[in-house]
Amino acid sequence: MSGMLTLDEVAVPLRVLRLLTVDFGHLPAPSVHVTTIYPERLELSFHDDLAGFEEWREALGVAADAVTYRQRSDGRTGVLSASVDHAGATVHLIAYADVVTPALVGGAA
Repeated sequence: MSGMLTLDEVAVPLRVLRLLTVDFGHLPAPSVHVTTIYPERLELSFHDDLAGFEEWREALGVAADAVTYRQRSDGRTGVLSASVDHAGATVHLIAYADVVTPALVGGAA
């Protein structure tokens, strides 16, 4: 994208945030991210709060099978993500959580 965007050019996700605040103000507060790189996207992220991610997923009508899971390269952080179009913007939900690995019993390696 050439040149700098104006605040009005990222107004769509900001308006959607306002709508979500009115409609879902009772849900857990996520970290909110709007960027000029993806001017039509509103990102709601959850850190160590998979339950919060799930509440928002259900509220926005995202099917459970539309959620993707991956691990970051360190293998210690799991990432859930899903996207949905809502009122003209793409709402991207993302959650980060520690990957729990079972402890080895009896010192087996």
